[in-house]
Amino acid sequence: MNKTVQQERAPQTAVSVTELERRLAEIFRAHGKQLYLVGGSVRAVLLGQPHEDTDMATDATPEEIKRLAQLAHPDGIYTVGEKFGTIGLIFGTHRIEITTFRSEWYTERSRKPDVRFGVSLEEDLSRRDFTINAIAQDPLTGELFDPFGGVEDLRAGIIRAVGNPDERFREDPLRLLRAIRFAVQLGFRIEPRTREAIKLNAAQLATISRERIRAEFEKILLAPKPSIGIRMLVDLGLMQYIIPEILLLRTKAPEGWHHKDIYEHTLGVLDNTPPDLIIRWAALLHDIAKPQTMTLSPDGEVQFLGHEFLGEKMARDILRRLKADSRTIERVAHLVRIHLRANAYTSEWTDGAVRRLMREAGEDLEALFALSRADITSHNPPRVQAAYARLDELRRRTEELEAQASVAKLSSPLDGHDLMRIFGRGPGPWIGRVKDYLLGLVLDGVLAPDDRERAEQLAREFLAREEGQAASGEQAGQADAAHPQRKEEQQP
Repeated sequence: MNKTVQQERAPQTAVSVTELERRLAEIFRAHGKQLYLVGGSVRAVLLGQPHEDTDMATDATPEEIKRLAQLAHPDGIYTVGEKFGTIGLIFGTHRIEITTFRSEWYTERSRKPDVRFGVSLEEDLSRRDFTINAIAQDPLTGELFDPFGGVEDLRAGIIRAVGNPDERFREDPLRLLRAIRFAVQLGFRIEPRTREAIKLNAAQLATISRERIRAEFEKILLAPKPSIGIRMLVDLGLMQYIIPEILLLRTKAPEGWHHKDIYEHTLGVLDNTPPDLIIRWAALLHDIAKPQTMTLSPDGEVQFLGHEFLGEKMARDILRRLKADSRTIERVAHLVRIHLRANAYTSEWTDGAVRRLMREAGEDLEALFALSRADITSHNPPRVQAAYARLDELRRRTEELEAQASVAKLSSPLDGHDLMRIFGRGPGPWIGRVKDYLLGLVLDGVLAPDDRERAEQLAREFLAREEGQAASGEQAGQADAAHPQRKEEQQP
């Protein structure tokens, strides 16, 4: 490696290297092959961020990687990315992906990678997307190789394309989204030339598969402040190739119609939600149908009748178009349809009305509460606090009803038919007494609801005690009748 590619400002020992990575590097070097830490692994440690997996690059071919990796005795090897030059290794809970140096990645306007393997680290780094991902480290010496100033850009908080940004984006248009994803995840800004190239190449996104687009978009949704990413996607012309319906949210109400900005409200709701993918999708799409349902009522109020039902359909269409899995589609569409329900709560609701909401929300009840709380975006503090208080009251009532319902589902492990069969007796009040006794033990946690064997034993002991007490009482009564003076002597 020619050290001229190393920037003097790059710290020499900024990245910690594990013994496992050193061992792999020693094996590769012993067989005449290079091996370096690269990309996200180096970036994450330089930023002081945790990372679960390790990325490495080598001049070895995929077949050579597999052969040499075996010498390190991994717990497993996976070859899903072999045609792209990547071999994965599993060491306990740690994963290492080793990729052959690349020279060319994509054929212009092709949806599929056209990978060509290279022979040098410099060439490999020159084809990477952004300078902050084009840093490598020698695991044996700790030396950093930073030919494009990635360390400096990390320090400055800048996303900058490697070399010519137009070329980088044409090689793989998914990088248009990756630039925004890194910016919003790391809180960085995109430098002007790279930003302008994103605008100019936005239409290239149409050549990328919907699955790859959705994967990057969902990482943007899960960022600390996703609204920043959504704004950039809209402002840089990318959103029309992802979810063009989002652009319609900027539709303004006609002159004289007064209503809050749907687009700004949506972004506010999105930022208010926890980083849960289902909830974030629902937040983004909960008002997606408002522009199509906007009308003016006779009394001059702007209304969006049925937007939750049309929104459910639109959410399904959008997520299907992006090739989301069926469970995600169903849950998000469900939340869009019911997103108004919890915030419509008043203290006049009967327990039956609360139960119906619980039944309608099903497994998404907690997600509904999170979305409903995020949907409170009024600038009137007393109104906001009152809305929060109603939601808190509704939550308390659902918890109380759920607890009651859970208790109500508990029962004696043995029913009346079981008891009659066990004791050889007919129906009578005794059955109720035994079942009540067993249920009490279940409620106290002494008896498991499904422990029929122990329940039978306890039932027998209970009946024996009860009958023994009855017999003792009967004998005492007979004795008192025979000696009435004895009973009088016992009176206080």
